[in-house]
Amino acid sequence: MSEFWDIYTANRVKTGRVMEPGSLFKQGDYHLVVHICLFNDGGEMLIQQRQADKAGWPGLWDVTVGGSALAGETAQQAAMRELKEELGISLDLTGVRPHFTINFGEGFDDTFLVTVPYLGDLESLVLQEEEVQAVRWANRHEILRMIDEGSFIPYLKSKIDLCFDMVGQYGAHQSQRK
Repeated sequence: MSEFWDIYTANRVKTGRVMEPGSLFKQGDYHLVVHICLFNDGGEMLIQQRQADKAGWPGLWDVTVGGSALAGETAQQAAMRELKEELGISLDLTGVRPHFTINFGEGFDDTFLVTVPYLGDLESLVLQEEEVQAVRWANRHEILRMIDEGSFIPYLKSKIDLCFDMVGQYGAHQSQRK
């Protein structure tokens, strides 16, 4: 079964059209991407190492999870699906708004910041074999150092700083997961 993405206008209005991942974008067509950054009570972010055979950024470390929204999904639904698929984590993000959105060439990237007071033993997470080879907790300085060393996806450092600066602030989501 093929997956499809909804196509949006520059004003983030669904056009009613869809596209297959990997096909070329037409002028004025955009799609929705989500990133979810989970933090522990110690202020560390859960990061994942991408599989070595991934087409994009193979073997590099990344924020907790990310991916494209599928046709018919809201940003929240896509975020919940990605967390479940890639790490086996179930969180209810219904009604939770993204903390920030970055507009990029082909779409909109909604980022959710969630503090998870207790996630349990990382070895108990169910990693999606095709996507993720490892997970661990990392603080801001470790991630920024990893970007400098080339072992982390080369996000703008200001994006990483923004994630750490905004987590726990007014409007940030506190998970009720136990």
